[in-house]
Amino acid sequence: MERDAALLIVDLQNDFCPGGALPVPEGDLVVEPLNRAAQCFAAAGLPVVASRDWHPPVTRHFREYGGLWPPHCVQGSEGAAFHPALRLPEGSVVISKGSDPERDSYSAFEAATVEGRSLEEFLTSKGVRHLYVGGLATDYCVRSSVLDALRAGFAVTVLTDAVAGVEVAPGDSAKALEEMRQTGAQFGTVNELVTTQQA
Repeated sequence: MERDAALLIVDLQNDFCPGGALPVPEGDLVVEPLNRAAQCFAAAGLPVVASRDWHPPVTRHFREYGGLWPPHCVQGSEGAAFHPALRLPEGSVVISKGSDPERDSYSAFEAATVEGRSLEEFLTSKGVRHLYVGGLATDYCVRSSVLDALRAGFAVTVLTDAVAGVEVAPGDSAKALEEMRQTGAQFGTVNELVTTQQA
């Protein structure tokens, strides 16, 4: 794992996991590999960033106000909390997106830290050039985050054993992964990452 790497955990929140308002099938299965990845990055002294949807109660993102989705990840709600089994290392940075009621904000690159810094600003300040990405959902927020990272000039590795898709239409996740590949993303697994780090 390179010294200029960081881990981005995308939207691993209760509402996107089984039992939530907008569940990704088997979305909770990405928690364990992402915990291992986060531990690996933290042990190497590398940044771990976790994005979250943080919607106001009234937003055009929600179906009743003209959007595609049922209400989810409303600011301060239990659904907006990270999955209880997610173990973010000390010093992890949480960034929030979706607060603007006029924007969908799928991408973590539309998120900001509590100080108001963008993800790109934060990563650049840490000297990050290679982003490893996992989380939910493959076909929406992971896809948008990866494509924006590539546009911003970062190298990107998608951790394929640590992503899951919502699959509004069958095959959406496979299409998203292919789009990421064609745009320049690399692919790997948490197992490969951990094994390489331990070698």
